Amino acid sequence: MEKIRMTTPIVEMDGDEMTHVLWKIIKDELICPYVDLKSEYYDLGLRNRNATNDQVTIDSANANKKYGVAVKCATITPNAARMKEYDLKEMWKSPNGTIRAILDGTVFRAPITVKGIEPYVRTWKKPITIARHAYGDVYKNVEIDVPGPGKAELLFTGEDGTEIRETVFDYKGPGVLQGIHNLDKSIASFARSCFNYALDTKQDLWFATKDTISKKYDHTFKDIFQEIYEAEYKEKFEKAGIVYFYTLIDDAVARVMKSEGGFIWACKNYDGDVMSDMISSAFGSLAMMTSVLVSPDGKYEYEAAHGTVQRHYYKYLKGEETSTNSVATIFAWTGALRKRGELDGISELEQYADRMEKAVIQTIESGKMTKDLALITSLENVTALNSEDFIRAIRQTYDAL
Repeated sequence: MEKIRMTTPIVEMDGDEMTHVLWKIIKDELICPYVDLKSEYYDLGLRNRNATNDQVTIDSANANKKYGVAVKCATITPNAARMKEYDLKEMWKSPNGTIRAILDGTVFRAPITVKGIEPYVRTWKKPITIARHAYGDVYKNVEIDVPGPGKAELLFTGEDGTEIRETVFDYKGPGVLQGIHNLDKSIASFARSCFNYALDTKQDLWFATKDTISKKYDHTFKDIFQEIYEAEYKEKFEKAGIVYFYTLIDDAVARVMKSEGGFIWACKNYDGDVMSDMISSAFGSLAMMTSVLVSPDGKYEYEAAHGTVQRHYYKYLKGEETSTNSVATIFAWTGALRKRGELDGISELEQYADRMEKAVIQTIESGKMTKDLALITSLENVTALNSEDFIRAIRQTYDAL
């Protein structure tokens, strides 16, 4: 069978630990036998980020801006333990945060639903999509370990020398201090991305922050969303028969738990990080969630919504068998290749992606799945496969379609 030819590369961002191991198996079994893969490769493994002083992360993001489509493996964001384990020069920032800041996009995450894996929330009938702002907040913060008594101040100095100063706190002893920021431009891009995605998918859009407490920071998000909606999208939403509304984040959580699903929930950066994990777990598994970063100028970066599966990697290093769910990583590849095909007018590449995703779902629904799904499925007589055998089973399904 002749392989599908690509005309433009996708940017390939390799990663860490067990997902890095699966990355090669997925390429060998599910991609390269069918696609003449063209990719510009970047090793975002922690050791290479350390060796390049994290320049490789910046380079990969700029390549994403150049080529328009990227696929990313899960990567380690180091803490103190990781710094010691990997003998790092410094505690490098989240590569996802760096990439998102350069692209200034919005992350859309939605669960992959299959028969036999029912949501833990019994009212949920349709997938819930999380739209996560991908700039600023705690991911671009500045922190201080406060050594002892003193006054902490928030100071802004304008280009004309004008100062705005606020006292944060009068410390009587040691503590910690954090400063975060955001930009009106980025918030506006976030809003438009959410409104456009809602129109494209014909889904209601919810937006939630805590403006009653954060009367400037969160309130700015609320105001910008409302201004853009009224000026640019209200008539379009009414014509499409969909709804936009704002509510407090705590009210949104309560309403989500009683809803049927089938809508987009827009969240600030950290809120979206936490809530997407909650949504994916409640729908069955962290490894069953798609994630795509969409920039305002139409650049796309596809990834799995979960981490590097550290525990399984340590078992793998000992030569022990693992049963790691690779579905989200496979869907990151198919999402990127489908978008590349769409942008380049290669229908065969789009059809390949559709068929591969169908093969993944059919494999699970036939009773062949990884251990995490076998423990929660309502299907009977299932077979829990190891990491490699699950991917090979998908290939067999694909070939039989």
